[in-house]
Amino acid sequence: MRALLSVVGIALGVALGFGVHLMNRAAVDELAAAVRALSGDADLEVRGGRSGFDEALYQKIARLQGVAVASPGLELQAGLAGGAGPTQQTPVASLPSSIRVLGIDALRSAQLQPALFAADPALRYALLEPDTVLLSAGAAQAIGLGTGDQLVLVVGLERVRLRVAGILASSALRGVAVLTDIATAQWRLDRLGNLNRIDLRLVPGARREALQARIAALLPPGVRVRPVQAAAEASAGPSRAYRVNLNVLALVALFTGGFLVFSAQALEVARRRGEHALLRVLGLERRGIVRLVLAEATAIGVLGSVLGIALGTLLAGFAIRSFGADLGAGMFRGLTPSIEFPPGIALLYALVGVAIALIGALLPALDAARHPPARALKAGDEQAMFTSVARVWPGVGLLALGAALTRFGPVGGVPLFGYLAIACLLVGSIALMPRAAQLAFALLPRTRDPVLTLALNQLRGAPGQAMVSLAAIVASFALMAAMAIMVASFRDSVDRWLEAVLPADLYFRTTHAGETAFLEPAFEAQVRALPQIARAEFLRSARVSLAADRPEVSLLARDLPEGEMRRYPLVGETYRPQAGDPPPVWISEAIADLHGVAPGARLGIPLGGRNRAFVVAGGTTWR
Repeated sequence: MRALLSVVGIALGVALGFGVHLMNRAAVDELAAAVRALSGDADLEVRGGRSGFDEALYQKIARLQGVAVASPGLELQAGLAGGAGPTQQTPVASLPSSIRVLGIDALRSAQLQPALFAADPALRYALLEPDTVLLSAGAAQAIGLGTGDQLVLVVGLERVRLRVAGILASSALRGVAVLTDIATAQWRLDRLGNLNRIDLRLVPGARREALQARIAALLPPGVRVRPVQAAAEASAGPSRAYRVNLNVLALVALFTGGFLVFSAQALEVARRRGEHALLRVLGLERRGIVRLVLAEATAIGVLGSVLGIALGTLLAGFAIRSFGADLGAGMFRGLTPSIEFPPGIALLYALVGVAIALIGALLPALDAARHPPARALKAGDEQAMFTSVARVWPGVGLLALGAALTRFGPVGGVPLFGYLAIACLLVGSIALMPRAAQLAFALLPRTRDPVLTLALNQLRGAPGQAMVSLAAIVASFALMAAMAIMVASFRDSVDRWLEAVLPADLYFRTTHAGETAFLEPAFEAQVRALPQIARAEFLRSARVSLAADRPEVSLLARDLPEGEMRRYPLVGETYRPQAGDPPPVWISEAIADLHGVAPGARLGIPLGGRNRAFVVAGGTTWR
């Protein structure tokens, strides 16, 4: 049973790690493929935020020396109102709330994105007709529309109907998206004279870095130029923390499996101490004993890893079909990735599982080899190996090291030292279990029951065995309790945050994650004039880029009468704006950490093609 539990522990750890890797890889590869399919043969990409930039910039960049082809584009997340047509089978309630709309130059795209129309070149000319769109295969499946049906988008407070002229091949356009001519996109989505991307292919031999610098000098605030490869990497950037944490949780499961192997092997080696000593007397060398114990651990690791790889593949396929590549977290919305089995990565995870099993059995193997055979043949010597694990200083040292590691910052944006600190604190706590067991058993009252008295004396006399027996239980229970506390704390924080930030009776929004639906001033006035409304507050949101090497941030502008900011969850120091200061802005803790700004500092935010100055008045617990 101990060996079986060890195999199961290694299998579950490998399965979770390999399954998470398959899901993450499928989602990231799908994102990268979507960027490559849309960018085609481009070398550089000029990209603006939600507000975009004036289309006159396109002419300036296209005329630069070194630019061979420049293809303008308008990419928006449009609100989806529904569709109409004989092929629509999807209920309106289950439709996605928004869809990605890509406006391209249907003729010029042939020079940069030939794969878009490779399956049916005639579709390119269908885009030249007014109010015409092409659906991606994913969009056609998600919203249940086909050729000849109508796609209904929300623009402002109006509904815009567009005709579906065809369905693109699944490899041409990824995700839930529609393709249309850029003139149609600008006109029908109320973005006349506006672009938010330009794809550039350079002349052979042109110096990309020099041309990139020249283009950057022409760009207004909030607009960036970068290589297409960097754009593909940036598309997966917002989900990086999510993916890293999933991988760490998988390693935690494998870590617990290693403790199971350690416990099982240590107890088995203690039980067979006499057998190992007899083998030594008969001529088996010390390294032979080590190889014997490690061979058993290798068998456990190999069996567990093989089962884990198979189980991980099945779990990854089931999770993507049932919940998506992000397990329902919304990080990869609109993607339909497929699982591909990578033999090299599978072998790597299998080797990690075997290595964890070997590490778990290493200490028992070395102890079995080092112990003198004459002493090991005596009765009662099986407890001797546990005395070495009952020392206090390793546990105290690991706890101190864990506390010291918490003082270091992230490495490449990943809290590597934080993860190491957790591992040190956990292992250090387990290493102190023998002393804690001695103190706990010493406080227990004596009893007249002989069986219970013998059991308590056994535990008092062999605290190291208690540590070995309970190592996996303590590790798994501690991590389970930590997760429960973290989730409960997060839920409580969200509840208190919602009570402070969302105190109204009713809430109304246009569409989720849509960039085309908005409330007009006349509508706001009508709402405020309703006799049943005591107070109405309106909010506008946007995403802006504060730095080229940092993720985009959300900008929220809302009705905020003077003095009302105090009702929001403020943290830390605040700054009272002085005469001559620019307008105040409140930032989240993440912005303060990423951009190194504090109350009283000036912060430039790109708005309307200009870098507007604001003064940081304080921080909030907003995420």
